[in-house]
Amino acid sequence: MSNLPLPKVTILPTDEHNQKLISYVHPPHWVNPQPVDCYDLVVIGAGTAGLVVAAGSAGLDLGLKVALIEKHLMGGDCLNFGCIPSKCMIRSSRVIGEISGAQGFGINTPEDIKVDFPQVMERMRKVRAGISHHDSATRFRNLGVDVFLGTGRFASDNIIEVDSQKIRFKKAVIATGARAMRPPIKGLEAAGFLTNETVFSLTELPKRLAVIGGGPIGCELAQAFQRLGSQVSLFHQGSHILNREDPEAAEILQNCFIQEKIHLLLNSQIDHIEKSIEGKVIYFLSNGSPMSITVDEILVATGRVPNVEGLNLEAVGVEYNHRQGVKVNDYLQTTNSKIYAAGDICMKWKFTHAADAAARIVIKNTLFSPFGLGRYKLSNLVIPWVTYTDPEIAHVGMYEQEAQEQGMKINTIKIPFSTVDRAIADGEEDGFVKIHHQRGSDRILGATIVCRHAGETISEVTTAIVNKIGLNGLSNVIHPYPTQAEAIKKAADTYRRTLLTPTSKQFLRWLTRFS
Repeated sequence: MSNLPLPKVTILPTDEHNQKLISYVHPPHWVNPQPVDCYDLVVIGAGTAGLVVAAGSAGLDLGLKVALIEKHLMGGDCLNFGCIPSKCMIRSSRVIGEISGAQGFGINTPEDIKVDFPQVMERMRKVRAGISHHDSATRFRNLGVDVFLGTGRFASDNIIEVDSQKIRFKKAVIATGARAMRPPIKGLEAAGFLTNETVFSLTELPKRLAVIGGGPIGCELAQAFQRLGSQVSLFHQGSHILNREDPEAAEILQNCFIQEKIHLLLNSQIDHIEKSIEGKVIYFLSNGSPMSITVDEILVATGRVPNVEGLNLEAVGVEYNHRQGVKVNDYLQTTNSKIYAAGDICMKWKFTHAADAAARIVIKNTLFSPFGLGRYKLSNLVIPWVTYTDPEIAHVGMYEQEAQEQGMKINTIKIPFSTVDRAIADGEEDGFVKIHHQRGSDRILGATIVCRHAGETISEVTTAIVNKIGLNGLSNVIHPYPTQAEAIKKAADTYRRTLLTPTSKQFLRWLTRFS
């Protein structure tokens, strides 16, 4: 066993919750095991993709030798700096959203709603620590995985070095994930800024917060901080937020942001940033006009870049670039046939559930596809995604423009929630269900849903696409009344009515004479 001391890991603030988290995901007194002669599979990176590959391979009870290497925190971004902490903050901010709109439901509330921001963040840290045992080093050791905490790098075609230890492998998986992109803005580094890796360490609410980037992460956190009491200024280069999303969906959310008094700075280009006594001064062009704004903190949410550095991929013939990550084929195989990759390191879908699905493909293709037979393809996955704002925006499959670019003729059915009884009763009429289907067929090609719980609702459409259930099939599904998911059935029924041509109507009239 290696007796080298592990580098100390600190997560601020150093309270009992973060100490508990570290004790699970990077235990300070962990001793790496003595490597076996050769592992069937070695995984570098213990984020979602790496954990699923390791647990899925070792948990099959087939006597496979599996090793997992992590240099920082097991659980990756999802547990430590992404999904879990952000959704805890969003949940607290939704309470404020409910209270702010309570008067419309006949509930009188105090005019001055007090937010205890330190308590909001402590709750987040407590929740995160409470579930971290699922991703702990000890749990994976008990599953039969040899866990090595340290920096892994390829030394040769069948050896990975972790500090002073040499780990031999038959096949390897790169799952080192991605990190926040740092835009090349003059003065940004000197002024100081937050990313998803540091924002959840805050214990005091910034009174004035600039969010750079109007994509999903930027929008989620901008709304959460605004509701919790910050004055948020959201910088975005495009003419509207979420410019890759369905335009009508993005428009609904943008109007919501305006109502909530988020300062939207669209068509903006940041020139440089300076520190002053009053705070951090951002100089920018907005629609071509020079402007400036002073804030207390800056949150950068301009995308993700893959963690390819330090792996020594050149030594093993694995192609990569610093923008898109490791190059893989449709089977998630790199340019070295013995080495695979999964998750944010190689995929355009940078979602936890996409990494999970890709990891399952890797297990099949590395261990149970002799001579390449029966391999699974990444392109066969149907991956939904959600922007967890209020309302949420969920999507699966093709957008209308994508289908048109591929030469596919489609029809689109849109059901506004203003026509759905439960949404009206809930006071949640802004939003819609939009389903694209192949023209002349009930085959569903894609869908977008905008509502408070769109992330829960989209799974019905995803299930239909995966199992090749068309709109006819969905029309036959009985939905409880009243629910907002009834909008999906309304869309399916709308399709059914399009089948009533003059000829079919004449036939049906003929049938009624004999019934």
